[in-house]
Amino acid sequence: MRQILRPTAFVVAVLLGLCAAAPSQAAECYADYKAKQDKPLRLHYGVIQLSQACAKGPARAEVAARLQQNGWTLLNVISVFGPDGLAQRRADAGPYYLRF
Repeated sequence: MRQILRPTAFVVAVLLGLCAAAPSQAAECYADYKAKQDKPLRLHYGVIQLSQACAKGPARAEVAARLQQNGWTLLNVISVFGPDGLAQRRADAGPYYLRF
């Protein structure tokens, strides 16, 4: 019986360790998006750092709320990515690179 408990305890310890590492990875999550303003119509493409989960669904809610505070309406979250995708998007985002 002890042999069964040891591997189980090891698996539990590994899972707990992975869960503890997750918040540090969340701080390194970004999304690129498209937004608009009306009257007059203005559009922009931007990159934003996420503070919540690194998934497209939760990112959409977070990005929409932060843009709305600044008078913008979210049109679409294009993708969610890590820090390795920042450099290739910087030029396209221009003044909206990590602005909000």
